[in-house]
Amino acid sequence: MIRYLAAILTFLTGAAAAQEEIVLGLSHDTVSISTDFDGSDILVYGAVKRENPIPEGPPLEVIVAVSGPTERMTVYKQDRKLGIWVNAESVEVDEAPSFYAVATSAPWTSVISAVEDLRHRISIPKAIRSVGAPDDVTDAQAFTQALIRIREKEGRYRLDENTVNMREETLFSTSVSLPANLTEGEYTLRIFLTREGAVVGDIDTSIIVEKVGIERWLYNLSRLNPLAYGLLAVAIALIAGWLASAAVRLVRNG
Repeated sequence: MIRYLAAILTFLTGAAAAQEEIVLGLSHDTVSISTDFDGSDILVYGAVKRENPIPEGPPLEVIVAVSGPTERMTVYKQDRKLGIWVNAESVEVDEAPSFYAVATSAPWTSVISAVEDLRHRISIPKAIRSVGAPDDVTDAQAFTQALIRIREKEGRYRLDENTVNMREETLFSTSVSLPANLTEGEYTLRIFLTREGAVVGDIDTSIIVEKVGIERWLYNLSRLNPLAYGLLAVAIALIAGWLASAAVRLVRNG
């Protein structure tokens, strides 16, 4: 009997979740990094597919989150000793997105509850994973906050509230700006539908960021043949120095 009740509950939950589904579109799903790359904008648009009329009550809200490849890194705290700034305490961050942007259709506190944010790991602090810290570090959370502040200044972490345009609780669109200092790899795009702070629908897809042209060739050379890459760098530096010296002599003689 319990098994049948569980099956019925699962069916009803799935049916309720399927009442509002996302049909997603992107202006482009591949970003090419070339020598003159200075950033890119991706238009995210979509519609909410329903089998029933729009539910009454609080309006439907939309959250768009774009996450770059994760990195493992160490965050240091500097301290002044004997008049010199040195690295003191440190915390190992297990997973930190190289890029993370969140756009919402309303103020953040209105679109999702703290419980749902913790469950889906949508906000910037929740997207960073730091499992543990040394026993001598008293405030490990401060290291994560410092990392967020640094990457916000670099334009790599961003929360854009009220930037998702919503029409009649059915059509939505927003533009996600990607900076020039992108890390190559697979970026995850997640869309969440919420009502009264609870997630009622979600979908995800991928955006590929890759180097092309001479950028790709130099990147592959540095990874596959570091010696040749180093010799090439030295040769370019020597040629550039010789050309600069020749230009100075030409100006003086002229």
